[in-house]
Amino acid sequence: MIYALTVPGPIEDAEEVRVLEWHCAVDDAVNPGDLVVELETHKALVEVRAAQAGYLRRIVCADGGWCAIGAPLAILSDTLDEMPGEQADDLPMLLVEFEVC
Repeated sequence: MIYALTVPGPIEDAEEVRVLEWHCAVDDAVNPGDLVVELETHKALVEVRAAQAGYLRRIVCADGGWCAIGAPLAILSDTLDEMPGEQADDLPMLLVEFEVC
C-alpha cells in the first residue's frame, strides 16, 4: 500500500513547519521508532518517527522547505515493488509518532 507522510498536528501556535533534516533517503527502509524527519516551528523542534514499517519512496518537501500542518511531506510504501503515483494528497496517512521538543 502507498501512504502519505503528512505534517503531524496539531502543534500549538503553529500553522506550518520547516523541514530541518531528512534522516533517510529515497528507497530506504523505515521501521517503527525510526527518526524519519526533523521539523521546526517558530518556537519548537518536532521529531517525526515511523509508527509502522515501510520504504521512503519520494520526498515532497525537501530540507529547508515549509509545509502546512496536515500537508504531505513524503510518500512511503509497504514494499519497494509498489510504485507511488504523482499525487500525495489523496493517499492514506502513514502512522507516525511525533514529539515537540
